[in-house]
Amino acid sequence: MLNTIFLIGYMGAGKSVVGRLLSQINGFNFYDLDEYIEAKEGKKVSEIFNENNEVYFRKIENKYLKEISLLKNNKIISTGGGTPCFQNNFEIINESSNSTSIYLKANIDVLVKRLRDSVNSRPLISHLTDDYKLKEFITKHLFERSYYYEKSKIKLVTDNLEPSEIVELITSRLT
Repeated sequence: MLNTIFLIGYMGAGKSVVGRLLSQINGFNFYDLDEYIEAKEGKKVSEIFNENNEVYFRKIENKYLKEISLLKNNKIISTGGGTPCFQNNFEIINESSNSTSIYLKANIDVLVKRLRDSVNSRPLISHLTDDYKLKEFITKHLFERSYYYEKSKIKLVTDNLEPSEIVELITSRLT
């Protein structure tokens, strides 16, 4: 019996939106890892990055990923874009009992379009001032991270799909 679904993918891939919708349909609890960290730390992720650094953030991210994955309930966990790439996070994800990992894969142009309006609220890209620089950053970053993302048990291309269509795809792959 499946009891944990980990949604993995780059910033803007739709992990949180799809996770919330999927949880409404299947009755699982939904956890957005970044929101969970913010609630536990009493600070926004951007503040944690600014006041400490990325190394510190990745350390607490690992701690809270373990904490959520050990909760004894049916759950969907939307990870941060970098979560699978640091510490032993992918081992936690793929070795959690009764779990599956799903990579929501979007192409670079789709990611640029989705992220363009939320640059300021995302610490890793908040310094990028135009679409060219954003695309260049995403291209390089996605290349580095795709090695980890591709370790997911299920991979779904989500370009040009509405969140409800992605949920249908996920549901069909899990049954």
